[in-house]
Amino acid sequence: MLNRTIFTAFLLILAAAIPATASAAPARTGAIVFSMVKEDHRVAEVEGKKVDPKAPEGGIYAVRDRHLNQLTENPADGEPAFSADGRTIAFVRGGDVYAMRADGSGQRQLTSGPEVDARPLVSPNGKYVLFERRATVGAPRDLYTVRVAGGSAHALTASPDDDHEASFSPDGCTIAFVRSTAETGGGTADDIYTVRPSGIRLTRLTKTALIDEFAPRDLDETIVFSRGESTEGPSAFADIYVMNEDGKRVHKVIAGVGSSFVEDATDEGRTLLFRRDQSLWVKRVGGKGRMLAELPDQSRTNGVFSSDGRKVAVFTAKGEEESLSVIDVATGRSGYTGVVGFSNSEETTTIGPVIAWQPVRR
Repeated sequence: MLNRTIFTAFLLILAAAIPATASAAPARTGAIVFSMVKEDHRVAEVEGKKVDPKAPEGGIYAVRDRHLNQLTENPADGEPAFSADGRTIAFVRGGDVYAMRADGSGQRQLTSGPEVDARPLVSPNGKYVLFERRATVGAPRDLYTVRVAGGSAHALTASPDDDHEASFSPDGCTIAFVRSTAETGGGTADDIYTVRPSGIRLTRLTKTALIDEFAPRDLDETIVFSRGESTEGPSAFADIYVMNEDGKRVHKVIAGVGSSFVEDATDEGRTLLFRRDQSLWVKRVGGKGRMLAELPDQSRTNGVFSSDGRKVAVFTAKGEEESLSVIDVATGRSGYTGVVGFSNSEETTTIGPVIAWQPVRR
């Protein structure tokens, strides 16, 4: 009971803290959406008989203007992604892709079948959803699209390799992604490719031996990406590079002591959000980097810019503890930092690692 009370208090603090940071420019920040699942492990007794614990509860939630709203009520929901106009959310439910309005209404299933679909992205024009599909759990991924209005899924890539980490260009004409190819003797080589939304003009942009390219962000005529060792663990390292959409004019923009991994970039690509060892940084291209926050040792992190680039929402997880922070880019001040996920013998609350910040018209 104590942990439930603590958790509720943290959510109230979170709901109150978001408007505090957004009040200076209420029209510039939208809702932050994320998935959450609550499980009660306690065995109850009814009339002297033990009753199994309740089924997990949860779904996709949104925080904005002092309100924490539950948008869906299925604990299998996750990986939310907004359309560019902020009106549509694509998400995954139990291995299928769904879409709904930003307030949670109008939920509709876009894919079905035995395949496992994940990581949906709404196209910049809002007409279709790009997603990853596996034939079975653990199988290599291919990229597919499906119209937001419904219809059959269309394959963009089909190969024995693993295609993932897709990113739309702002105009929606190009999709950059990572293809992991098996190497002789074990392991994979990760390279960056591009393809048109129709599936034509598949182009390989990088080809480096014994080094990986990953985490691409397709920006305005350029692609920002990490180059190094993408494997999780102490051996991982990377610097951040920029290249043209045709793969030419590759140059390093972030290097030095410590590994740097791309988290997000503003729409115009002038400001980057990245992890460096156990800290989160921002840097304007051509300018000097600045640390926004320190991160717990051996933690997992996912950070995204608000649509105006003035704030960053950060999900951080270490062990059984998870937190959601809102950081002002100019001042480095955190609007909220606290534990919103926990686990013990009685209860578990888990926050999904994928968070999305609703775009707002400027």
